[in-house]
Parts: sequence; structure tokens; C-alpha cells
Amino acid sequence: MADDKKVKIRPKGKIKPAKKPEKKVRFVMKQRDQKREFPFSDDDFLTLSDMIHQKTGIVLKNHKKDMVYGRLSRRLRKLGIQSFSDYLLFLSSEKGEAEVGSLINAITTNLTRFFREPHHFVHLSEKALPEILENIKTGRQDRLRIWSAGCSSGEEPYSIAMALEEALVAHDMLGIDARILATDLDTNMLQRGRNGDYLKNHFDNLPEKYKIFIKQAEDREDCYHVLDDLRRYIAFKQLNLLSEWPMKGLFDVIFCRNVMIYFDNDDKIQLTQRLINQLRPGGFLMIGHSETILNNIDGLELIGRTIYRKKQ
Repeated sequence: MADDKKVKIRPKGKIKPAKKPEKKVRFVMKQRDQKREFPFSDDDFLTLSDMIHQKTGIVLKNHKKDMVYGRLSRRLRKLGIQSFSDYLLFLSSEKGEAEVGSLINAITTNLTRFFREPHHFVHLSEKALPEILENIKTGRQDRLRIWSAGCSSGEEPYSIAMALEEALVAHDMLGIDARILATDLDTNMLQRGRNGDYLKNHFDNLPEKYKIFIKQAEDREDCYHVLDDLRRYIAFKQLNLLSEWPMKGLFDVIFCRNVMIYFDNDDKIQLTQRLINQLRPGGFLMIGHSETILNNIDGLELIGRTIYRKKQ
């Protein structure tokens, strides 16, 4: 007689698969991190982010780590530094004080073109400038001031200058006191603005009537130069928008476009209030297409797409 065997009876219905034992999650460095030329830990990134925020107001979220690595690795290579932790030590040393400017220049974003967001320049030409010039004619004010805050490499203030020159000629007022202040954190971009030389594709949005203000460079077919007659209106200056401002007079128009998107809400509120205080009553503020003025800020009224006016 055969040995008795235990017989397993299969239950009716669906069979539930046996649960697999839970695996403990382990955080492993990504493959791209393992292959990086310079070690760059999360702590290094957080320390750099805090430093950049303190000095510029720019907020760098965690997903910006790769961007920071890409922009700063060139600085490490040039300085002969082997890791980001060593770079942080260098920045905190006496010798590293001068490097802070290069750090800021590397991190700041400088995407711009002539007459970018053209509706602002339509408003400037058709509404703001005629009104300001009429005030000067009638003696209600004696000068015209425009501020390009976050001017990058100069395309914005030169666009403003073209519209200004056109308006002054049309109103026969070329002799008035009219100036444009162009400020930015990045000293390299400011120097490019002072030079006034740009690749041809930077003028893709330039209206035909304004091409009289540029000429082709003598030594490069793909490069154009802004005429000196236009450049006389503009003063390029380095300025941190979250630091003290040296300007004493008020402005008729302020362009502060695609700047506040990098700031946290507290800094946005503080900056917006300071911009309002720097405007003449009735002055105009232009901001970027992806930006909004927070609801709890008084003193401005929305009069067009990303165009505000200081209440009288």
C-alpha cells in the first residue's frame, strides 16, 4: 500500500498571488551623478542655493541642481578646483571674494531679444511717451526717465531707446532731458550692452522702421552694431534689485520683466512695493508675460496685459 500523502485542495474562485516580500528602498546615486567630473552633493547644492538667494534673491529649487552644475562646472575647471565642496570653501575664503561676481554671472539667466513682448512697446509708443512728452511741453514735469531693471545684454533698453528717439523726433523735442537707466546683476551682460554688438538673429523681432538704428559690423556678416546716436540715452549700471538703490529721482516708466519669477513671494512683495515707490504718480510698470502682481499690493492698477499704472 502506498504511503499516505497530504492532498492540497485548491479553493474555488480566483487565486490571489502570494505577496512578494517588501524591498527596502535604498537611495542610490544616479548614473549621471557617478560620471560627473566634479563631485556635487545635495548639501553642496543647498549651500550654494542659500548663498545665491542671500546675494541675489533668486530661488533655486531642487530640480535646478543639474543646471547649477552645468553653469558652475566651467568655473571649477578654470580655477583648477576638484569638487563643489572645495569651491564652497574657496568662496568663503578671502581669496574667493572676487569669485562671487563670477558665480552670480554664471547663474543668472540672460534670454532676451529686441522688442520682446511687443505689446509693451506699442503701449510705450502710443500711450506712455506721448503723455509724458505732453507733460513736459506744458511744464508739468521737466525731464523723462525710464528704467530697464534686469536689462541683461541690452536689447531691452536699446528697444526702449528706439521708441524714444522716434517719439522725440515726431514731437520735435530732441533737446529735452531724456535718459534710460539699464541695470543688471551680471557684469558680463552689462559690458555686452555697452558695446552694442549683437548677432543678426537678435534682431528677428525688430520692426522695419527701426533698422535705421543698426549697421552691419565691418568684420562680421552675422553681427550688427547699434548706432552711437541711440546709445547716448542709456547708462548701464550694475545693481542688485534686493539691495539698496542709489537712484534719487522718480521714473516715468519701469520695465521689470521676467525678473520676479526667480524670487519667492516675500521678495516679490518687497520689490514690487519699492518699484511703486520709485514711479512718478501715473507712471507705468511693465512686467513679464508669466508674472503677476500679488493681490495684496496697493498702489497699482492693471491697465493692459502685464501693464500697470501707479495710482495718482
